[in-house]
Amino acid sequence: MPRPLLVHASGSVCLPAKVLCDRADGGHLVVNPPRPVWDRTALDPNELAAWSLLVAAAGQAMLETLPALRDGCLNYWDAGNWSLNDLAAPTGPKQPRRDRCLHLHLFGRSRRARHPDWAWGESPRFPAFAESDRWSAQFAPLSDDECDAIAGRIAHLLATRHCLATPRRPA
Repeated sequence: MPRPLLVHASGSVCLPAKVLCDRADGGHLVVNPPRPVWDRTALDPNELAAWSLLVAAAGQAMLETLPALRDGCLNYWDAGNWSLNDLAAPTGPKQPRRDRCLHLHLFGRSRRARHPDWAWGESPRFPAFAESDRWSAQFAPLSDDECDAIAGRIAHLLATRHCLATPRRPA
């Protein structure tokens, strides 16, 4: 189950249930739009703008608070593709407008990444859907302290730099 770090009118930031990048290699968070949609084109202009600010704040917070990202960077990746796989629940053929749920992955990219799929200066490599659970099991999620630091920094950035209403922290 994903762990919400921060919930806001512009969307939410979560620690994913299926971690795809180890915390030591840069970490992994997911930013959800303010409502479920299949593609970013389904958001109205105000929702899209506010969600984009949340994404930027989350990225900046990761870069500023995670030691693994010192001298590092981020990859931002629109996702929802694995939900369309015939093997994904419910099994069988899927239709994007009905079965895909947009979310954006933030992957920290560390110069010191140990895993070969996250090597510095290379594109990340992901497995096929059928192998994704086994592959992701090797990665450690961000710690509670790291998540708390990121959430606090996001809230500060939204309230100051991005001038969005104060978010609420999950209970």
